[in-house]
Amino acid sequence: MEIEAALRDQVGKAIGRPVPQAPIKKLKGDASNRSYYRVGTAPESWVVMVMPLDASKKSEEASKGEPPKELPFVNVHRYLEKLGIRVPRILRFDEPAGMMVLEDLSDVTFEAALEGGKNNQALYTRAVDLLARMRAQAERLPDPDCLAFTRAFDEDLYDWELHHFREWGLEVWSGKKPTDAERAELDRTFRDIAKQLAAAPRGFTHRDYQSRNIMMKDGELVVIDFQDALQGPRQYDLVALLRDSYVELDRGFVDTMLDRYIATFAEVTGERIEPKSFKAFFDLLTIQRKLKDAGRFEFINRVKGNPGFLVSIPASLRYVRDAFKLRPEMSGLQKLIAKYVPEVG
Repeated sequence: MEIEAALRDQVGKAIGRPVPQAPIKKLKGDASNRSYYRVGTAPESWVVMVMPLDASKKSEEASKGEPPKELPFVNVHRYLEKLGIRVPRILRFDEPAGMMVLEDLSDVTFEAALEGGKNNQALYTRAVDLLARMRAQAERLPDPDCLAFTRAFDEDLYDWELHHFREWGLEVWSGKKPTDAERAELDRTFRDIAKQLAAAPRGFTHRDYQSRNIMMKDGELVVIDFQDALQGPRQYDLVALLRDSYVELDRGFVDTMLDRYIATFAEVTGERIEPKSFKAFFDLLTIQRKLKDAGRFEFINRVKGNPGFLVSIPASLRYVRDAFKLRPEMSGLQKLIAKYVPEVG
C-alpha cells in the first residue's frame, strides 16, 4: 500500500537506515483530524503522525487571529523542551508530506496507569507537581515566539464556548430551544461568567492537561497534545486534570490535590496562594469548561460522526452539577439549564 511505503520511508529517513519489513499498525485516534501509525515493534518502533495537508497549522479548537506560520505542535514543543518538560522526541518532520516521526511512547496513558487505583494518589501528586512546576517556569520565562503567548482565553472565547454548549449540549441534546426570555438570560449570564473568568491573571496553559494527554514511559510522565496551548488562569489545567471527563474523582481527593498544587507552587516560587478564593474560581471554571465539554462531545458525534465521546457526557454534567452546589449564587442558571438538561439539576 502507498501509505505504508510512505510511512516506512519517513522512519527510514529519520533513523538513517531503511525498515522495509517493519509492520505497521494504525493507532486509535481521538477527536482530531490527525492520524497516528506505529511503525515497527517494541523495543524498536516509532510513531508517525499524519496531518491533512490543507489544515496542518490550523487549530481545531476555537481561537482568534491568522493561522500560525509554524506548525503549533513544533512551536509549543520547542518551548516546553526549553522549560525542561518531558515531551515526545521529534525525530523528523516532513512538512510538505504532512508527516512527523516521533518516539514511540507505548500505549500506557496516565488513564491506563490508574487502573486498579492502588497508586492513584502518588500518580496524581506527580501530575499536579509537574503542572505546578511547568506553570511556575512558564511565568518566569515567557517567550513571545511561542504561539501560546500570542493567544488567550479572553471574554469572547469563554463566551463562545458556553454558547457552543447552548447550541449542542442544550438545544441539540434536548431537541428544544429556550424561549426568547430564557435565551436573553443565558446570553447575559454566560457573558457575566466569561467576564469573571477573563479578569483573572493569565499564563501558559496546556488547555487539555488530562489523563489521556499524559503518557507513562520508563517511569516518566510525558506531556502530549499541547499544540493548542494559550494564556489562561492557573486553575484551567487543574480543572482539565481533576475534573477529567474520563476519570471521576471525589471532591475530597480534588481538594487534597488543589492543596498540593498550592503548596508546590509556593515551594517553587515563594508565592502564597489563598486557598478559598482559588478553589471558588476553580469551581466557576469547572462550570464553564465542563458545559463546553458536554456540548463539544455532542458536536463531535453529530458533525464529525464520532460517537466515542458520548459516554463521557454524564460525568461532565455531574461535575457541573456539583460545582453549581458550591456556587449557590448561580442557582438561577442551574435551574434554567436543568429544564433542558436535567442531569445538572
